[in-house]
Amino acid sequence: MLLLRRSHAGWLALALVLVTPLAQAHSETGAVGGFISGFVHPISGWDHIAAMVAVGIWGAFLGSPAMWLLPVIFPLVMAVGGALGVLGVPIMGVETGIALSGVVLGGMIVFAARPPLWFAGLLVAIFAIFHGYAHGVELPQAANAVTYAVGFVIATGLLHLCGIGIGWLIRWDWGRLAVRATGGVIAATGFAFLLGYL
Repeated sequence: MLLLRRSHAGWLALALVLVTPLAQAHSETGAVGGFISGFVHPISGWDHIAAMVAVGIWGAFLGSPAMWLLPVIFPLVMAVGGALGVLGVPIMGVETGIALSGVVLGGMIVFAARPPLWFAGLLVAIFAIFHGYAHGVELPQAANAVTYAVGFVIATGLLHLCGIGIGWLIRWDWGRLAVRATGGVIAATGFAFLLGYL
């Protein structure tokens, strides 16, 4: 059973490693279309990857029901943010909000923060609006909005699953340290992007 759990965490971590080389900031290079373009977009920038993995890690750290609730809240609210972006509704400070999501969510992991579930859900939802909005604004003109949205929601879910796999490591003492260190890397990544946007 223990070997099986390690195997799952290993496969999820491997999936993250294989997906991240596609990182190309926020530009659509190559596949311009519906589903594929939407699927590639969340994994096309370290700021997005860091925040989405952080949601999964933090959820796993908080345990049930947060482990499953936070990764469901994020893509659902992100889809709303995406619709706002497609419609051209103005939202200020989107890139700053995305960078802050890495800083704050990474910090929650580093400091082992355990707020009430409603607060964790609200925090994740606020950041999801910014991430979704960025996806919606950058929707390629040739893309079908619905299939694009399905693609980026599925990719986001997979990044959350990678985070949950990493978060499961807290069952061991060494894993707890590794998870918190990962939170530190996520927070530092967000802080670096934040400095770039200021």
